[in-house]
Amino acid sequence: MKPEAYAPHGPLSDVEVISDVEQALAKLKALYQDSCHQITSSYEDLIEGTPLPGNLQEKACYPYLGIDVTPESIQDHHCSLSFGMADTPGPYGVTLTRPELFESYYREQLQALKDNHGVDFIIGKSRWPIPLPFVMDHVTTDLTDAQKLRLKLDFALPNLTRVTDDIVNANHPYEDPSTPFPLGLFHGERVDYSLNRIHHYTGTAPEHFQGFVLLTNYQQYINGFFEYAKKQLSKEGPYTEFVMPRDQTLTSMAEMEEFGIASDNLPQMPAYHLKREDGLGISFINIGVGPTNAKNITDHLAVLRPNCWIMLGHCAGLRPRQRLGDYALAHAYLREDLVLDEELPQHIPLPAIAEIQVALQQAVANITGLKDLELKQRMRTGTVVSVADRNWELRSREMYPQFRKSRAIALDMESATIAGNGFRFRVPYGTLLCVSDKPIQGEIKLRGAAQSFYQQRVRQHLDIGIEAIRLLRDKGVERLHSRKLRSFDEPPFR
Repeated sequence: MKPEAYAPHGPLSDVEVISDVEQALAKLKALYQDSCHQITSSYEDLIEGTPLPGNLQEKACYPYLGIDVTPESIQDHHCSLSFGMADTPGPYGVTLTRPELFESYYREQLQALKDNHGVDFIIGKSRWPIPLPFVMDHVTTDLTDAQKLRLKLDFALPNLTRVTDDIVNANHPYEDPSTPFPLGLFHGERVDYSLNRIHHYTGTAPEHFQGFVLLTNYQQYINGFFEYAKKQLSKEGPYTEFVMPRDQTLTSMAEMEEFGIASDNLPQMPAYHLKREDGLGISFINIGVGPTNAKNITDHLAVLRPNCWIMLGHCAGLRPRQRLGDYALAHAYLREDLVLDEELPQHIPLPAIAEIQVALQQAVANITGLKDLELKQRMRTGTVVSVADRNWELRSREMYPQFRKSRAIALDMESATIAGNGFRFRVPYGTLLCVSDKPIQGEIKLRGAAQSFYQQRVRQHLDIGIEAIRLLRDKGVERLHSRKLRSFDEPPFR
């Protein structure tokens, strides 16, 4: 292909135009592996004192994927999915990373584009260098001054000034004719940055994460999940292994009983993965307390493109007739947590995702055996208030008007942030909380009552979350990806 034919996609090298999806994936893998090989071999040369090859930062770059969408192909397509299509003719492109990790995701996106627009794939090596730390897990600090200088001059290092969420936050300059439209929400370096952070915060490699994510801030839920996983691995079934922090992989009930659940030297947000061959298992993360933690972990989880994330936590009940142990299914959120206000102003509504709402409600009915009026008495659907102040009770009097006007049913610290980031990143989200205290009615969570509550309710709440995931999986994950999470000029990638 002549250079001028792919000029709208920027300066590229080793370019091919490929029509077959599998061949396109193979080309992306080859380009990425070549760049990684150049980085690792050059680093070895640096350590050994061998002269480095010139222009490394121009050669060891992220693969680029581009398409050209014609007006005719837009008129012809009739897509039942919420992704995999473009509404504006023109060039689209994105830099990609870790094609072996994202192979099934990339295959799904490329096949959808092929089916909807009949496009060929423009694949080459971009001019965006891959930073050294994103290729090598460990870079020695035992270097001479001369080696340190060569490291800075010859190798790319993370440059977060050019890594932004402008596309995610709908701030991308779509009218700029000098750049292609974004093909995906994240460029390669943004993805690599988050993959690195995921491993740091959760203690588990990104490869272990599954398509369904549960979030909590109570270790008791994780302990219950460990017991559930033991039973699943004790019998024939779809689950193949259980992965704990430090990437400890257990494949049988006997191994799980031998090792037990780790409780020492845990990372900040430990993750546990009950894996399936199809990747549609469950990842469960103890995110800790507060909206900043909730934003932090979901900022990074989003690059993995999970099918959904669901919050299972505790809340303060705000209604007099609520009882401890009742459930609150969030249908709307009053965002008093403040952490997303710059990225997602408070006047932007967060729609409830119907598929997840229905699954959570059905799961409560299935696990508790309640139905009709009894179910309504034990599970309320309504607005959840999320705040940043753990001691909000000390100013509850001034918050009363907000509770009344919003018709709020419960208050916590994380749910609105998790839903807000789900909306930002186009990841379906849901929240099912359990009422653990009622401070404004004088029922405060004290130590003795709290322990009794945890023993009685944690396992049931966990079973409900797992049952909801089963229902969502059985109905088909493609139904989860709603158009209400996508705008009218979205990047084609899910």
